[in-house]
Amino acid sequence: MRKKWLNSELFTLTYGALVTQLLKDYENVEDVNKQLERMGYNMGIRLIEDFLARTGSGRCYDFRDTAEKIQSGFKIFLGITPTITNWSPAGDAFSLCFETNPLTEFVELPDHCLNLKYCNILTGVLRGACEMVQMEVASWFLQDQLKNDSVTEIRVKFVKRLEDAIPAGED
Repeated sequence: MRKKWLNSELFTLTYGALVTQLLKDYENVEDVNKQLERMGYNMGIRLIEDFLARTGSGRCYDFRDTAEKIQSGFKIFLGITPTITNWSPAGDAFSLCFETNPLTEFVELPDHCLNLKYCNILTGVLRGACEMVQMEVASWFLQDQLKNDSVTEIRVKFVKRLEDAIPAGED
C-alpha cells in the first residue's frame, strides 16, 4: 500500500511542477491551457495502446460502451473511478464526475491563475485516445473543485466517427 501511495504522490507533485514550469514559460494562462490540452492529446494517442493491451477491449459498440471504457481507463491509469452521469437525450454526450482528483491533491490556485484549467491535460488525453479508435470527441470542464465547485466534472461529447485512414490503393 505504501508503494502505491508514494507513486501517486510523486506523480501528483511531478504534474504540479510541470504546470508551474508551463506558467513560467508562457505569457498567459490561456496558452498554458492550450499546451496542457496538446500534451494530453499526445499522451492519449499513446495510452490507448496500453489500455487496449491491458484490457483486451475491442471496438466500442456505442457511445455508452465508450463511456464505460473511459471510466475503466481512469481507474487503470489514475486509480479513480469517475461517475458517468448527465447523459444528453440523444445519447451523444455525458459527464464524468470526480469526487476526488489525484492531480489536484496538493494544489491551490493563486489569484492570477483563476482561469487556469489545471487538469486540462485530461481533456486532451480523452480526445487523443478516442481519435486513435476512430472517434472524434470534444471534452471540456464544466466544474472544478479547484474553483470551489463541489465536484470536478468533465463533459464529453461525440462529434463524429472518423473513417479508417487507409492510404489510397491499399484497401
